[in-house]
Amino acid sequence: MIRGGQNYVSSPPAFSNDGNRVLVCTGNTVSIFSSSTGLQVSSLEGHTAPVTSVFVVPATDILCYCWTSSFDGTVRYWDFSVPEMVKKLDLGMPIFSMVIPSFLGSSEENNAKTANVFAYVSVHDGKAWQIRKCSLTNYQNVGKLVLKETERLEPLIISPSGKFFGIKDKRKLHIWKLPRVESDLAVAKKITLHHTKTITVLAFHPTERTVAAGDVTGRILIWRGFGTQKFLDHSGSNNRISMNDGEDKNGVRQNDDAESCSAWHWHSAGVCLLSFSPDGAYLYSGGKEGVLVLWQLDSGKKKFLPRIGSPLLYFIESPDPSLSLISCADNQIHMLKTPSMEIIKSISGIKPPLSYQEICESFSGKAAFDCTSGLVAVQTENYGIQFYSLFANRGVYEVQVCERNHQPVDEVTVAVTLVELSVDGSIMGTVEIKLPEEGVGGLVSLKFWDLDSDTKRFSVSTVIYEPHRDAHISAIAFHPTRRMAVSSSYGGDFKIWVCKEGDIQQKGQALQNSGWMCHAVGSYKNKAMRAATFSADGSVLAVAADTVITLWDPDKNVLMAVVGETPTPIVSLAFAGKSEYLLSVSHGLKPQLSVWSMSKLTMAWSYRLQIEAVSSAIDSSYFAILALLPGSNERAFKGNGIILLFNATDPIPVASMSVTKAKGGGLAFLKGDLSERAVIDGKTSQTLLVYINGDREYVIFDPYDKEGHKLSIIRQDVALEETGQFGYSSIYGELPKFDLQKDKAASVMSTASERPWETIFTGSTHMLPPLTKLCSVFLESLLEKRAALAE
Repeated sequence: MIRGGQNYVSSPPAFSNDGNRVLVCTGNTVSIFSSSTGLQVSSLEGHTAPVTSVFVVPATDILCYCWTSSFDGTVRYWDFSVPEMVKKLDLGMPIFSMVIPSFLGSSEENNAKTANVFAYVSVHDGKAWQIRKCSLTNYQNVGKLVLKETERLEPLIISPSGKFFGIKDKRKLHIWKLPRVESDLAVAKKITLHHTKTITVLAFHPTERTVAAGDVTGRILIWRGFGTQKFLDHSGSNNRISMNDGEDKNGVRQNDDAESCSAWHWHSAGVCLLSFSPDGAYLYSGGKEGVLVLWQLDSGKKKFLPRIGSPLLYFIESPDPSLSLISCADNQIHMLKTPSMEIIKSISGIKPPLSYQEICESFSGKAAFDCTSGLVAVQTENYGIQFYSLFANRGVYEVQVCERNHQPVDEVTVAVTLVELSVDGSIMGTVEIKLPEEGVGGLVSLKFWDLDSDTKRFSVSTVIYEPHRDAHISAIAFHPTRRMAVSSSYGGDFKIWVCKEGDIQQKGQALQNSGWMCHAVGSYKNKAMRAATFSADGSVLAVAADTVITLWDPDKNVLMAVVGETPTPIVSLAFAGKSEYLLSVSHGLKPQLSVWSMSKLTMAWSYRLQIEAVSSAIDSSYFAILALLPGSNERAFKGNGIILLFNATDPIPVASMSVTKAKGGGLAFLKGDLSERAVIDGKTSQTLLVYINGDREYVIFDPYDKEGHKLSIIRQDVALEETGQFGYSSIYGELPKFDLQKDKAASVMSTASERPWETIFTGSTHMLPPLTKLCSVFLESLLEKRAALAE
């Protein structure tokens, strides 16, 4: 399997000691990228749950060691130059955050502290999140002393000097001073600073007792001289006495232990990022407006890096003084050249799902796939389309559908509701809607885009305003071999579009121009047209009119036939490759997958399932569906969805695979130049299937390879309704004719589990399978299999 689409910004990244590599927490692994090229060079694999923190051990440029923590309850020590795991500690509790003060500070202090390395971790004991201490050198168990309990997940922030660490807790800052000599019994001193607004982020000054915090309103507060009364030793008694006078504590609330508190305000929304420069002269800040601000601490002067395009999350300084990075909420990591603050390279992850998916009826957040080149096109928050390489696991480029500068407080006024690609990936269609304001206005735009053969990027070819009057567009489909497309609408009609190419004259030069125009219009009894698709050869156009399927000749625009009727409206149509079968998906109170025979114009078979996505293989009659499982089945299947692979001629699935986060997911068969693809499980495959979940994480696998992914028997507690069959046949299918000599690989239902009787009797008594279905498998399992001896 090939996995990709991980979240790159779930935790702060870290630079290697030479600054040439960046370590990024990506799901259950740590991905290592080159800071000069932005490409992944290796990864640290071993954790069984998401990695929550990575800490590079300071040393010479040659040594490459790091510590990681994870929700799997383990802390691991790695040599990431190999890469390989050196040490593993099992804390037995999920770890959300970890800091290691022993490696920070001056070299003299480090030599004294590294004799016994201690870490402070935020763990969950089953009731609440707790801050505890544990020894990484002589680990036996996590310390029993609880420094603080929190209701929510709060990251631990360590000072660059290694003397302090703290957390934000609603409107408070809790700061601990670490003991000079660490031991299991040493206790850290603690103070609390108060604010009137919810605090979102904090950062420590590298050399002074100064801490900065940002709040939800965009203000930045700077406490100077914190811990003057509690953290200083006896030699500082004179300072403690002078600080009792409240008149000298400018801006400090509730008699907090700090000398002064000042506030800066530039950000229009919540502050998400704060970081001091290594020399302590500057403070970096960033927020939801996507602007990096550089403050001069002494004068308060500002310098800006605007239009980053997404809320900022983390700012990390590199050992190389000319390099730093920022992590953004749109899953991008940008390398900055300092002090000019210029973006020189980016690590581009897949953009996250849209936050406004319920904005209108016609909105579709489904990804579009270019099956020939292995690209997926996804909608972005900034009204664009990101093209992402599935095999390289990185962003390729973006197309801006409509112009928009990122503003965090703007209401959504425009939405890209639909994106579709042609079979060869050379044409793209998009639909954007300008939402009405207070019920007035509103505009639907259909755009066709052409792929430039030189730059391999899309540029807009034709813009069509209100293509279906004031009705929203429900679907776009492209002809498999010609420059023809169809758009259907909820208003009760569909339109066939063709591309006309011609020459125009401009300043004595002949330029090629292509434009799309309406070729034909069709409707059926004024019913809403919710889906459309072309057959494999393009000779038939199928359009769903509510609960029926209409078949048209796309060239003559003639209605050829009307097929069947489903209990609820049809929302998706697809031909099963080059076969004669047409697939329809219905949603509603009675969701259904139906397979129709075009030669007989009747339904061949159907299943009562909630289908989220369907995809057909181009050169065969196989197709795959992504079905949502009821909540009662999630534990049995270890997920909320299941992928079923069918041959259109047979209602019995060929293979199955349980998946998670199926809501909003998608499927696609990939095929193209194998020389550009990675090898899966040590071999190549002519046809691959990609599954992308609701969080846009994806996996690519060979759907026909039973060893490439775990096959499981189709559990009988999922209600499957098959047309034209009754009794046991409607639940389990026709009983097989047992032939002990036949190839076992031809029957997935009997080979999917070696001991099916252990789970198949867990259902209700009226759903138990017949004895004849299990008898041969059970008896065969009792026989001892011996290898044939050569004579």
